[in-house]
Amino acid sequence: MISSARLAWLQLRREKIRLAIALAGVAFAVLLMLMQVGFQDALFRSAANLHRHLDAEVFLVGANYNVLCFPTTFSRRRLYQALGFPGVRSVSPVYTMLARWKNPFDGRIRDIFLLGIDPADHALDIPEVDAQRALLHEPDVALFDEWSRPEFGPVADTVQANGALTTELSTRRITVRGLFPLGTSFGVDGTVLTSDLNFRRIFPGRPPGAIGIGLVQLQPGASPEAVRERLAAALPRDVHVLTKREFIAHEVAYWATATPIGFVFTFGVVMGIVVGVIIVYQILFADISDHLSEYATLKAMGYTNRYLAGVVVMEATILAALGFVPGIASALWLYDLTAESTRLPMRLEPARALLVLGLTLIMCWLSALLAIRKLRTADPAEVF
Repeated sequence: MISSARLAWLQLRREKIRLAIALAGVAFAVLLMLMQVGFQDALFRSAANLHRHLDAEVFLVGANYNVLCFPTTFSRRRLYQALGFPGVRSVSPVYTMLARWKNPFDGRIRDIFLLGIDPADHALDIPEVDAQRALLHEPDVALFDEWSRPEFGPVADTVQANGALTTELSTRRITVRGLFPLGTSFGVDGTVLTSDLNFRRIFPGRPPGAIGIGLVQLQPGASPEAVRERLAAALPRDVHVLTKREFIAHEVAYWATATPIGFVFTFGVVMGIVVGVIIVYQILFADISDHLSEYATLKAMGYTNRYLAGVVVMEATILAALGFVPGIASALWLYDLTAESTRLPMRLEPARALLVLGLTLIMCWLSALLAIRKLRTADPAEVF
């Protein structure tokens, strides 16, 4: 008895044009799913770019805080109150605000995310920021995120070539003296870093005690969860206390549940599966219809319906495996192209590739189960 796998391959290989069309359909469905999964992963990863680089184990944010790109404030006194709790080593305020960046090359105005930190504090674990903290002590000096969107102008190239660039930030004249790598997100197109004093110069009407994020560094060996619980129980309800893991999860949850973006990407994956099911089903159904008399002959020879169904399932499995290869190859190329164009962290993690491979197999198997119904019409009596 010929194996179902060998018979499935011989049958697929016999119609080379049909096989090519089927593989193209599967590859397209794989590409669609990988792009949707990649965009969703880039969204969640980029949303927590800053969170991962903030050098703290526990964070204080305002009670109305939702997401980083919509800054809120709370009283700096809450941060200093946290300094007196067991396990807390030091605290550091971070000022956040959307500022108006004037493109020094074409004069256009665009929102940019502004961070203000105390240069004496180690607020960010970015080596480039550490190496240039002394520059932030100077009046009206800032650092620019070199991975910002190009709409802000060729700032990075100019600073690298000339050592400085002068422009306006919310109508105040500033000088960009250095660069640092951070990256964009769906809510933040670019970032400027300056000192807390320069921040207040840019926004003179903002109370000096109104901060955006409070960093709480802990003593060695202190439990972030235990410190968080003590702070949350003692501090007034005008602040939320979060561990770093909770802070990142809060940001991701906002984009996943409070906006339609998470639903759109999930729906895109579902549509990729639907498209793949339809294409593979049509190919398998046409193959069964064209070889119905051969299937009936196999039945007359003693081959069971279970064996014939196995042949169809193996055809679906082969299509899934072969179609996945060009699909993932195309996705990797588009990931690089998208990352270069949007500055989003488009990366194909092995776990997500395996997830899409599993969805591809399920997609093809579902098509096979639908096409198998045609086998029931293969009657040996009609052949002979």
